[in-house]
Amino acid sequence: MQTTAAHDTARVLNEALPYIQKFAGKTIVVKYGGHAMADETLKRSFASNIALMNQIGIHTVVVHGGGPQIKQLLSQLGKKTETVQGMRVTDAETMDVVEMVLGAQVNKSIVSLLSQVSCPAVGLTGKDGGLIKAVPMVLEGDADLGQVGEVESVDRSIIETLRQGGFIPVIAPIGVGRDGRSYNINADLVASAVASELNAEKLLLLTDTAGILDKQGTLLSGLLPNDIDALIEDGTIYGGMLPKVHCALEAVQSGVKTATVLDGRVENAVLLELFTDTGVGTQIRANA
Repeated sequence: MQTTAAHDTARVLNEALPYIQKFAGKTIVVKYGGHAMADETLKRSFASNIALMNQIGIHTVVVHGGGPQIKQLLSQLGKKTETVQGMRVTDAETMDVVEMVLGAQVNKSIVSLLSQVSCPAVGLTGKDGGLIKAVPMVLEGDADLGQVGEVESVDRSIIETLRQGGFIPVIAPIGVGRDGRSYNINADLVASAVASELNAEKLLLLTDTAGILDKQGTLLSGLLPNDIDALIEDGTIYGGMLPKVHCALEAVQSGVKTATVLDGRVENAVLLELFTDTGVGTQIRANA
């Protein structure tokens, strides 16, 4: 006689089947960051999630952050940093640290993590092959942020070449300007631009929150741009969630089918979002 556990497993697999069929052969861009990059259990589950997606034919691209790691090394070096409107001013010395941490330490650790679950990956920054062309970020008041940039363009041919070779691109959010200077770019911005350029099916933004919550703390599972405008206007969406939501909106308004802000603190969050009926975050899609 079959056990309850066996029935539960069969139910989960049957629930996942239509989603597996839907996403096979499609492109999904995952922004990896926050607590999911620090906790060993979550790191292993993330790698396994990406490996499973790759195994069933989903074209996955990983874009990662690394702000806490940069902050830690700057502190160890005795380097004081200044922030303007929440952005770290990046002088040449700080940019060297950013490239060291993002392009070497963090990027290669993710590639190694994926290789441990037999998931072929190639790590690169936006400077490699001119993947990400950047321009300086300009804030209101013309504050000088140094080498902080925004995405000007993404060369999809580099990502396509890796895909054709069977590799998952793992991208550090560093771009190159027309003058050859390196630029530190917010990882959410890079993930959104990459997803838009690839006409991705989904953009997944891992965060350290459950998603977008209403004022009572209840998760809002699905939103349209008009809903988001109202939530920003009444102060429900504010602070650090604002730029993330704007990145998600830019993606869906550029042709990405859906963008989801999901809780990276949940084990197997990526699979739960992709292959279950309920998901684990807030899904944003363009107005019908």
